[in-house]
Amino acid sequence: MPDLNEDLIRQTLATVKYPGFSRDIVSFGLIKSVLIDRADVTVQMALTTADPRVPQQIKAESEQALGAIAGIGSVSVKIDIHAPAQAPGSTGAAAAQTQIEGVKHVIAVASGKGGVGKSTVAANLAVALHELGAEVGLCDCDLYGPSIGLMFGTTERPMATEENRIIPNERYGLKLMSMGFLLDDAAPAILRGPMVTKYTQQFLRQVEWGDLDYLILDLPPGTGDIQLTIVQTVALAGAIVVTTPQEVALIDARKASSMFAKVNVPVLGLVENMSYFLCPSDGTRYDIFGNGGGQREAERLNVPLLGQIPIDIPTREAGDRGCPVVLAEPKSAVAQAFRDVAGRVRSLVA
Repeated sequence: MPDLNEDLIRQTLATVKYPGFSRDIVSFGLIKSVLIDRADVTVQMALTTADPRVPQQIKAESEQALGAIAGIGSVSVKIDIHAPAQAPGSTGAAAAQTQIEGVKHVIAVASGKGGVGKSTVAANLAVALHELGAEVGLCDCDLYGPSIGLMFGTTERPMATEENRIIPNERYGLKLMSMGFLLDDAAPAILRGPMVTKYTQQFLRQVEWGDLDYLILDLPPGTGDIQLTIVQTVALAGAIVVTTPQEVALIDARKASSMFAKVNVPVLGLVENMSYFLCPSDGTRYDIFGNGGGQREAERLNVPLLGQIPIDIPTREAGDRGCPVVLAEPKSAVAQAFRDVAGRVRSLVA
């Protein structure tokens, strides 16, 4: 029989994944205390969710894992369930605690995998919403691979107020915050779980966003701790999932959509990026990555297809020189596609 101690209990619980995520419940900080009385074990946990299936699943899998330890007696897993983030317009103390002061709607732009153009969509969506007359902020939540600074042509270090609140950079009428503003170009962000959570919460809570109609969050790819921190820190009006038409991207888009469903965040819809290529010489359409994948996936998930964004060289060039294509090429098909997406998002949120 192994020596029954807290380290063994935590190591065993580290085999239990948080539902919908790739990380375990120990690394997410759910374990609050472990009480061992001879061979009997009581574990106290705490989590934020409104879905009763999540704590039920965690409790069942945790008790099953602990029960497999040789020589263990009775096992009791108790879970403290806290009120989750509620959508804007909700009432009650929980809603007040999860709002960002002055911000009407927080919208997450997410993807299941990298390389689908999520940051390009987030940047141009923010610009297009601003063109519609809204006050807009854009928060780059991809701490490891920040790109919003490049796309908006600014690396200016943000200032701070006397109350130690961060003043966001401003560019093209938008308020911007990114880890890229805090690091040199070649400096990597070497962060472990607790520091990732700390920086993410600071970007949301300690930035002087002011009065905004929309705060767009450019999330990192995947379903990791940054995503969970965000949904447990602020009330999201909804999430937009970005994909490309081919099946390898759609598989990961399903995972992202499933993650938001598990944490009770509505998916506003899918954006199919790099949807097709229009030949500039004759206008012929080429479906480089396939055809109809985004539409079929939106129907499968029962969410709207918010738009199909063409792939072209000016979009890449505009982002590289720090001016999103909606501003750089306002009459292009890509710019108009982003404006259509912005109009649909505004209607859905309203």
